Amino acid sequence: RRVAQMKAEGVSFRTNVLVGHLSEGSKVTNDAKEIVSPDQLRREFDAVVLAGGAEQSRDLPVPGRELDGVHFAMEFLPQQNKVNAGDKLKGQLRADGKHVIVIGGGDTGSDCVGTSNRHGAASVTQFELLPQPPEQEDKPLTWPYWPIKLRSSSSHEEGCTREFAIATKEFLGEKGKVTGLKTVRVEWVNGKMVEVPGSEQTLKADLVLLAMGFVSPVASILEAFGVDKDVRGNVRASTDATGGYKTSADKVFAAGDMRRGQSLVVWAIREGRQAARAVDEYLTGRSDLPR
Repeated sequence: RRVAQMKAEGVSFRTNVLVGHLSEGSKVTNDAKEIVSPDQLRREFDAVVLAGGAEQSRDLPVPGRELDGVHFAMEFLPQQNKVNAGDKLKGQLRADGKHVIVIGGGDTGSDCVGTSNRHGAASVTQFELLPQPPEQEDKPLTWPYWPIKLRSSSSHEEGCTREFAIATKEFLGEKGKVTGLKTVRVEWVNGKMVEVPGSEQTLKADLVLLAMGFVSPVASILEAFGVDKDVRGNVRASTDATGGYKTSADKVFAAGDMRRGQSLVVWAIREGRQAARAVDEYLTGRSDLPR
């Protein structure tokens, strides 16, 4: 309904388009049927807003990472979404009959747990680096911050072993395929992670899904636009009332996760609105849009 409304207002949607290029071996999902260069966009439009999100998944560079069977969550989940939408995929990544370990305790990890269960996994284990939170939050202690408590989703209720305060030391394998993980228990001392001596163990795994968040936008796309980046690899642009969201490249603006890094949808909405005003001012010299 919203898309229909925006089309009626004059917005043109072009899907399956890759802007720039992806580096060789990139694990970022790419369904592009058309490639457009940044130079072409700058020739055809008076302003370009980079709002593509932080798509680069956080990796786990430990020995054995190259083994077959170790995948980013975003290699696994989009395939199932396509199947749910009625698409037919060859060689879909599935968890049927496998011992699955999900590394990462957030919402993406929870989605991996639920999808693996529905595939018919033999077992599903989820790792979280931090200690297990209390089942009931201490509101006076945490206010005004988000209360810390153990949160369980419907995916966890379907069946899952949850391991807290655990780190992966190495992926183990045979004949190029992952067969297990070497782990160690950790504790936090003065804000630093410390391994617990003698706590090493080996767990069986046929499929490992990395769901540890996202670190930055896709670097090759930013480089194609020639924009300056901050120390975390995001597009460098301020949120100032004057000149805000403008990048170092002519005609190019940035907002949301591409500018601030992985964050919440409320920030994306706010930055999108403010960036729209900044572009309006850039094109017309003034704007009546709210900031």
